[in-house]
Amino acid sequence: MKIVLSQINTTVGDIRGNTELILSKIALAEKNKADLIVFPELAIPGYFPGDLLLLDHFIDDASSALDTLIKSSKNLSIIVGTVRKNESIYEKRLFNSAAVISHGQLLGFQDKSLLPTYDVFEERRFFEPGNKQFLWHIDHLKFGVTICEDIWLQGDTLKQGRYRYDPVSELAKLSPDLMINISASPYSFHKFEKRIECAKRASKVAKCPFLLCNNVGANDSLIFDGKSFCLDLKGNIQRSAKGFLEEDLWVDTEDVKADVATPLDLFEDLYQALVLGISDYFRKSGFKKACLGLSGGIDSALVACLAKEALGKENVLGVLMPSRYSSSGSLEDAERLAKALDIKTHTISIEEPFKSYLTLLSPIFKDCAPNKNDLTEQNIQARIRGMILMAIANKMQMIVLSTGNKSEYAMGYATLYGDMCGGIAPIADLTKTKVYQLANWINRNEEIIPRNTISKFPSAELAPNQKDSDSLPDYAILDNIIKAYIEEYQTPQAITKAFGYTKEFVDDVIRRIHLNEFKRKQAPLGLRVSEKAFFAGRKIPVVKKHF
Repeated sequence: MKIVLSQINTTVGDIRGNTELILSKIALAEKNKADLIVFPELAIPGYFPGDLLLLDHFIDDASSALDTLIKSSKNLSIIVGTVRKNESIYEKRLFNSAAVISHGQLLGFQDKSLLPTYDVFEERRFFEPGNKQFLWHIDHLKFGVTICEDIWLQGDTLKQGRYRYDPVSELAKLSPDLMINISASPYSFHKFEKRIECAKRASKVAKCPFLLCNNVGANDSLIFDGKSFCLDLKGNIQRSAKGFLEEDLWVDTEDVKADVATPLDLFEDLYQALVLGISDYFRKSGFKKACLGLSGGIDSALVACLAKEALGKENVLGVLMPSRYSSSGSLEDAERLAKALDIKTHTISIEEPFKSYLTLLSPIFKDCAPNKNDLTEQNIQARIRGMILMAIANKMQMIVLSTGNKSEYAMGYATLYGDMCGGIAPIADLTKTKVYQLANWINRNEEIIPRNTISKFPSAELAPNQKDSDSLPDYAILDNIIKAYIEEYQTPQAITKAFGYTKEFVDDVIRRIHLNEFKRKQAPLGLRVSEKAFFAGRKIPVVKKHF
């Protein structure tokens, strides 16, 4: 049997556009004599629709789209992810399902059994879990269908989901010839290896080869890496699709030839994930152009590199906004970067508006500002820059790229309505350590980001001789705590023991993380690339008294 795993880039809510994309892939598969074409989880409505699932007409449109696909399947079979009504009216009114279609007939649905409701997932809020596995018969092939999380009980990475039902074990009792998994499995650092491990274990339990068709593309914070694959009975990868691109992976069950293995480059994946996150955010939002503040620092340099790759050099504007505290070296670094990227720049000094603000506010500040340049004056500079960027974006139909990183967001080392303004924050889930690592990866063959930008002490340059280290712990130390506490849920005691830091120090960092929750709630949307981001999937109250 000739099977096509069609990893497509869908848009949430665009049922018509998604259906047209699916139909084009079906036509191509028919032309090339495929027997079966497989699409990702929730391919018709896009992943994840959220409260669009509460709209009756949205569900009806998805049902109509499925009817269209059934009529288009006269010459082959189709497996496609969709949403459907729960006619039995149990707890939830919907199922997350795989529709199995063959030669103009709907054979039935395989409903997703394990519905993740943790981190970025909220499926149990909307869906009723399936409770039975089916064996499907097409062209003498007996196969079972699972949907994404249904296989993840087989791995060791499921830290938060606890399920009583194991779809893979139940499917194994039916002795399938093949297992097909349709997924919308988001990217995170090291996620592909974990996905492969789950698939290998599922294949071993079911005692059959394994195919996985994964979603690709980005919707809001979530990035999907694709990388669909085929495993043989021994768990070896026989065929694999590219990452971060739409691709049709062809598998012939009678003649499977192994791909040449290519080593996994984690930082190339990270780079491509962020590029895809930016490009899809713009494309699916109807924008083409971006602007950002170029300070000469490493964060804005990295974002500029990503933006150029995602949008094209002609669509990126770097705005240099020097103040009385900006060093000549930083301005030179920003200009050198812009030249290396061949992006347009514009320089606007903030000195005059800053002086105007100081004059304007001096009467009310005269009795309450013992320090003539405290945090208030620093924030004014950042907010002037934010206002300039937003004005440019409004006038020129651009989106502002915010350049803050995860370490800064953790500690509140960012200014609301200043450097935190923007439509999207591409590196908000990268710790400062990861920022440096990715910058060095970009420079692996030639110097694109100026060497001085990477080697100099990081500084916001909002006060004389200012350094980040005046307000923050060493980034290497801080990032250890952020990863342990935010991403791995370790206790302060465990962190103290693991790294040898004092308990007082660890407690203070954690206190500051929680203290700045109110800032992160107002931050622009960020791209999720770790297992726990500050925005998508993290639900911590702003007002609390636990820390």
